[in-house]
Amino acid sequence: MRRRDFLVGCSAAAAPFFTPVVMAEGPWEARIVVIILRGAMDGLDVVRPIGDPDYGWLRPTLSQQEGEIPLGEFWAMHQALAPLRPLWDRGQLGFAHAVSTPYRDRRSHFDGQDMLEAGGNDLVGRPRGGWLNRLVSAVPNATSRTAFAIGREEMLILDGEAPVSSWSPEAGLSLSPQARRLLARVYEGDPLFEQASADAIAIADQVSLGSGESAMVEGVNSGTEHAGLARFAAERLREETRIASFSLSGWDTHNGQSRDMGRALGRLCDTILTLRAELGPLWDKTAVMCLTEFGRTAAENGSRGTDHGTGGAMIYAGGALKGGQVITDWPGLSEADLYAGRDLMPTRDVRAYAGWMLRQLTGLPTSVIESTLFPDLDLGADPKIVL
Repeated sequence: MRRRDFLVGCSAAAAPFFTPVVMAEGPWEARIVVIILRGAMDGLDVVRPIGDPDYGWLRPTLSQQEGEIPLGEFWAMHQALAPLRPLWDRGQLGFAHAVSTPYRDRRSHFDGQDMLEAGGNDLVGRPRGGWLNRLVSAVPNATSRTAFAIGREEMLILDGEAPVSSWSPEAGLSLSPQARRLLARVYEGDPLFEQASADAIAIADQVSLGSGESAMVEGVNSGTEHAGLARFAAERLREETRIASFSLSGWDTHNGQSRDMGRALGRLCDTILTLRAELGPLWDKTAVMCLTEFGRTAAENGSRGTDHGTGGAMIYAGGALKGGQVITDWPGLSEADLYAGRDLMPTRDVRAYAGWMLRQLTGLPTSVIESTLFPDLDLGADPKIVL
């Protein structure tokens, strides 16, 4: 049994339901945060192509919401992203539109998420583990910190041969001094478990959701789990950790989309603003990528929602990135321009944006990005997102 498997087993018994945070160390100065938006975020609602003549009739209800934030003549940002407007104005928030993974047509959340996190071109013969784990393996002298991964599911994006750290807000061994001594005695001299048990206890002592000083962020609901995830991630990123990845759910908006989208975007705002406040000066070295498994239909449905689609958007933030822009090769929303007559046509692989960010932030060669992290990906031209 691997040390990581032992730690997962120890902590899974304590709290089986949670959202995991996964982290790894790296020998570069940039901080990389990857947030998986589970449920298929509607990019056409988050950053709206109000200048496209077909947008309004495709979305007669969703396009009439009040309070949207103009981003020039063609684009507008969802009103729930208003707390992030100062980041847009400072060039620390941006979007890549009409993007997707190579996943097509089947529109399964599980398959789409697996493909996004594995980083391959297809579900058949997909690469082993996740692309962030392969990043750790590819970087010379990269190390990892053993921690906890608790919950019903692991994040595939950081799963793989390279050891990485995992933790949840609910993690905690809560062992008495006598129990700790017994655990140490039981595994004394054991080549597999002696160090693993010691590490588990040390990390449980070191980290807790409410420990240390936390920055007060105006307008942020700091008592929520998502804000707690961001605080913990920032605490680690202030030290040796260089990569943090976690997920936010609530993006599957088949009906009542205006209500559910507002809630989901509110949680994302809390998360990004908490990261910014807790990281302090390190925010200027931070890149946050928000990725989702696929987009949603171009037309709204009869329940004032949208169904599973193809093309969507990526949200990015951080002081290390060039924001204040919507990057896209816009395909248009006329019926002839839609994918399969129903979805926003993807015009660039979202992995290319992630790949270029990692290329510039970590110094990995293009050949490694295209062969190891994202097999068979053509990175294409540099979108110049990294400052």
